[in-house]
Amino acid sequence: MKLFRRTVLRSIALASLALVQPAFAREITHAMGTTDVPDSPQRIVVLTNEGTEALLAVGITPVGAVRSWLGDPWYAHIAADMADVTVVGEESAVNLETIAALQPDLIVGNKTRQEKIYDQLSAIAPTVMSERLRGDWKINMALYTDAVSKGDEGKAALDAFDARVHKIAEAAGPALQEEVSLGRFMPSLTRIYYKDTFAGLILGEIGFARPATQDKPEFADAIGKERIPELEGDRLFYYVYETGDGEGNSQAADWTSDPLWLNLDVVKADKAYAVDDAVWNTAGGYLAANLLLDDVERIYELPATR
Repeated sequence: MKLFRRTVLRSIALASLALVQPAFAREITHAMGTTDVPDSPQRIVVLTNEGTEALLAVGITPVGAVRSWLGDPWYAHIAADMADVTVVGEESAVNLETIAALQPDLIVGNKTRQEKIYDQLSAIAPTVMSERLRGDWKINMALYTDAVSKGDEGKAALDAFDARVHKIAEAAGPALQEEVSLGRFMPSLTRIYYKDTFAGLILGEIGFARPATQDKPEFADAIGKERIPELEGDRLFYYVYETGDGEGNSQAADWTSDPLWLNLDVVKADKAYAVDDAVWNTAGGYLAANLLLDDVERIYELPATR
């Protein structure tokens, strides 16, 4: 009788557990293989900044997310939507204990950032990872939104973005013949940014040309002051990675007061623009992409498309 009673109780417990477990209804193929994911997950942890923006763009607020590279702890343009979200570390250093405590039913991340801890993440919850970052935000957004059962909404958002790009290109007209230069100041480091970057990809989609020194399907290159002439262009957009200790701003001040910088034709023509690092580079996602388009419209004095 006791054995029968224990068996019945165990069966009831297992049945109850099955009722609260999410239904693993779909397979998602991603950078680390194929993973069964729950249909319409409710507790999502996201491990990249661009992934956070992808989820917010389709109306999903994650229960946990990695800290924004800039902000305390979120970028200004997402802070209001992230007020109740738990910080689970940084992209390059996530906190597994914090993630586990949130009891997620899905984790989304990136192979470049979290490949080494994929098995540990998968032991916590089904985990889907995009391949890389740089200029791949659209590819990644399609994967993330599909994984959270919002693939149609993700496609609609990306289609709307592409429509904006097309309208801006039409309005820009002859301005597209201008060569656009990209540079970034960081603590003790300055980079030229090429075409395989967040801003480089978007400007290329609009149709802007790049200077010959920057017309490369590559990411970025650290430069010394002797290479300042390579930043020449018809327009120069530069951004500063400043975390609050003043070192990024100090690097920018030093370089932008250098005679080689001041002698650039684009600087003398007053067409060198300081733009927001979070928007033009660091956030790297859908919401920032639209803010970048806002900047292009403002700087080129084009009609607003939203």
